[in-house]
Amino acid sequence: MVARAARAADLADLDGAVSDCFACPRLVAWREEVARVKRAAFRDQDYWGRPVPGLGPQDARIAILGLAPAAHGGNRTGRIFTGDRSGDVLFAALHRAGLANQPTSVAADDGLTLRDTRIFAAVRCAPPDNKPTPAERDTCAPWLHREVELIRPTLRVVVALGAFAWAAWWPVLRQVYGQRPPTPRPVFGHGAHWSGESVPALLGCYHVSQQNTFTGRLTPAMLDDVFTRAKDLAGVG
Repeated sequence: MVARAARAADLADLDGAVSDCFACPRLVAWREEVARVKRAAFRDQDYWGRPVPGLGPQDARIAILGLAPAAHGGNRTGRIFTGDRSGDVLFAALHRAGLANQPTSVAADDGLTLRDTRIFAAVRCAPPDNKPTPAERDTCAPWLHREVELIRPTLRVVVALGAFAWAAWWPVLRQVYGQRPPTPRPVFGHGAHWSGESVPALLGCYHVSQQNTFTGRLTPAMLDDVFTRAKDLAGVG
């Protein structure tokens, strides 16, 4: 898989390779079981049931790094953060920030486009209980590293959604930018900000999970603040 990721010449090439990955047996079994059994509300739909590639333009200045696709969201629709409550919150915020052309993301062919922003996940397959293992994160890391490498010329800011994504970013510094990650590692928190020399700034944001948004731990105003800051750091008008 490392070699396949390295050979990807552009994002389209990488997305195709990601979608054909079978590296983690537990995740493969789960994503395919979910696609076969389905949720009752989607029983008439064909599930994607494969790894979910990133979304957004090659010249993105802002990257949003998530945890993993949702079993009945991205794993169903084939597009990251599409078709679930987390995506409803995220894309509404991106639309308010002027980074998405519409506030909803319900299907892969619904016309959504992003401006100056690329979204991808640390783990590309839906995991059981939304909890990938550190080993699965590390196995999937070459896809993340190559994706960042491909958008490196323009990338200025990374927004990490949750502590898992925050932790997944540090190996990128070594693999893509040739820089040693800071020691000790900066602690994740909502609004946390780390900057290094000649590397993208890193912003922490609570994940847009229902657990956070339904309880008010993460509010629309909090998301708006993060994306306003990301735009300022990235030089996006």
